[in-house]
Amino acid sequence: MEINVNLDNLINPHFDNVLFSDALNKVLEGGRGSTKSSVISIQLVTDFLMDPHGNALVMRKVGKNIGLSVYEQIKWAIYELHVESQFRFTTSPYRIMHKKTGTAFYFSGVDDPQKLKSIIIANGYVRWLWFEELAEFGSWEEIDTVRLSFTRKNLPPGMHVITYCSYNPPRNPYEWINQWADSRRGMANWYVDHSTYKDDVLGFLSQDYLDEIKVVKQNDYDYYRWMYLGEEVGLGTNVYNMDLFHPIKELFPDDPLTDIAYTTDAGHINSATTCLAIGLTARGKVILLNTYYYSPAKQVRKKAPSDLVPEIHTFEENMNGEYRVHLLKRTIDSAEGALRNEFVKEYNEQWHGVAKKDEADMIDYVSSLLAQGRVYYMDIPANQIFIEQHRQYQWDQKTIQSDYPKVVKVNDHTPDAFKYFAIDNARKLGLKQGKAIAKAKPKVFG
Repeated sequence: MEINVNLDNLINPHFDNVLFSDALNKVLEGGRGSTKSSVISIQLVTDFLMDPHGNALVMRKVGKNIGLSVYEQIKWAIYELHVESQFRFTTSPYRIMHKKTGTAFYFSGVDDPQKLKSIIIANGYVRWLWFEELAEFGSWEEIDTVRLSFTRKNLPPGMHVITYCSYNPPRNPYEWINQWADSRRGMANWYVDHSTYKDDVLGFLSQDYLDEIKVVKQNDYDYYRWMYLGEEVGLGTNVYNMDLFHPIKELFPDDPLTDIAYTTDAGHINSATTCLAIGLTARGKVILLNTYYYSPAKQVRKKAPSDLVPEIHTFEENMNGEYRVHLLKRTIDSAEGALRNEFVKEYNEQWHGVAKKDEADMIDYVSSLLAQGRVYYMDIPANQIFIEQHRQYQWDQKTIQSDYPKVVKVNDHTPDAFKYFAIDNARKLGLKQGKAIAKAKPKVFG
């Protein structure tokens, strides 16, 4: 099937070696903005059109992430190649089928093996596998089980199953995927490629995006090395670079507040409860306005939810009265039921529960804001507990050399509340899975 498009204009020359390699397993790793996912999608669609019996299976760890990622990525590639009239696009289930041959791009999460078992290939055979965001998976065995179920099948003579894997290396060099990728370099039938945004010589990335990268590079060089160069910079001891929390005495006269958000980390018996009032400005600054903090330590009578809720409600009303801007969200740990129920009972006030993620992933949301130079705090006594706890916030040294590093769970209440805020308001803040959303021309993934 003919493609009337010059592929050299869609694929950066850096990727020539990996695409022309005879290896059946191709791993594309690297920093954000390297266009590696775009390259894979273009190559998959091109190869797909050359084989009227071949099907492609595209996977993420979690099925709910399919719609806004790999499905749109393959769809983008099809439109870039101007062959959209040859396909039928469906979203229930996610599938892109070739009208003439009946072969298709199938999409699935690997969180439930039954999803893969329920996929029925109507025509032909599966010839291409793509595991996107490989770092989301818990181990290589988890992926290889799926891969082997397809590679062990006999294809027509001369045909082979080709597997693509793509991901951004985690910061922690001890996570399984970093060590796994190193073990694949030089192995027969494997090709491992590392790319960065600097490999985009065709100009897909917008100047706005490149300017954002410069800001991150100036503010937090280690974060830049990890995020955009794809280097395993390690975790260090302190979780955050405290130089990126900027104290201010007054608000910015040329950048007014537009929204206010509240975020709470609740504790009981021996654990503190905090509520942060956080303002957002027209230009995207994030400002800690004030902090409510109650510690039951050394208190003979501990406060119950019925005591804490009126205090937090009064704190909120005072902030609303002082700043008079749009209320964005009230956020709380989804596992906290007592305070949420008490707020509904006493004030008919709903707090949105945010589900906890992997510790390193949650921290990444805040790290992204910090690296962009957007985090400020009013330099008032009430906010000093926030700064002090973030200054003491450290990785547990016993867990750093593991796949799932943990933080020291001591005096971590304001850091937890700030993480909840960043996660729950990620779209408003321009964050996606803890990273800044890229603006690209044309739309470029990976």
